[in-house]
Amino acid sequence: MASQLSEREGWRVVVENRPGALQTVAMLDVLKQPADGLTIYPMSVPTAAVPALMPQLGIRPDDDFIPVVKLSTSYNVLVIPPDFSAKTMPEFVALLKARPGQFNFSSAGFGTPAHLAAELFKLEAGVQAVHVPYVQPQQRLADLLTGINHFDFLASVTAGDLIATGKLRGIAVTAPSRIVGLPNVPTVVEQGFPNLVVEDYVGFAVKSGTPDAVVGRLNEAVNRALRDPKVRETFEKLGATPAGGAQPDFRDFMRKQVGHWSRVVKEAGIKLPQ
Repeated sequence: MASQLSEREGWRVVVENRPGALQTVAMLDVLKQPADGLTIYPMSVPTAAVPALMPQLGIRPDDDFIPVVKLSTSYNVLVIPPDFSAKTMPEFVALLKARPGQFNFSSAGFGTPAHLAAELFKLEAGVQAVHVPYVQPQQRLADLLTGINHFDFLASVTAGDLIATGKLRGIAVTAPSRIVGLPNVPTVVEQGFPNLVVEDYVGFAVKSGTPDAVVGRLNEAVNRALRDPKVRETFEKLGATPAGGAQPDFRDFMRKQVGHWSRVVKEAGIKLPQ
């Protein structure tokens, strides 16, 4: 998107990677900048969980930022070892219930989409499992493939090849309907868990106080770029569906996301390690 905005709008777009602390390093940096729309923050699932997971920071992404436009939507896949007796989500839930607390699930860290999806799964299914967070993605996958950990909610683009080669079994997609890349993997809705639909999204936001005209111009520019077939193809290769849409739609979506994940964090009793 950075290259598209540079080429189409003539803007000089610089991408600064500021990882760490559930993306709050980047969030706080954006909030230090003027409210002129020249510094953009990419919102995603962890953004919505920050108020509940890190209340001491006092960040409210739905108040401190103006959500401008959703760029993409994707979904995760519940994967398990292929030698498990369970072949469906209900069968896997029954297995977990029979052996509470004896199975591990992995993620890329606290508050990441895989972690939050798994905690929601535990709540909805009424099961217990141990969270094992990873910093290194290679080690996370290695421990999953060797059976050290027993399930994960992998991004669909990551899960696809592992399922196709028989290294993992995909038993559910966190989508409302089946996805193009994994047509043989049923959804959580099909298997009786409609509240387990979890959208993994990315969207642009700017600091609150940014003039409406600037917000509108950015929204229009992104929507124009997303209509380009080549851009859409690039997103789809990453396992994502281009989104776009009006600014109020993304604003309302983020408000619901903050409320939803705050509830999940509270009900699941998630605490960040000190």
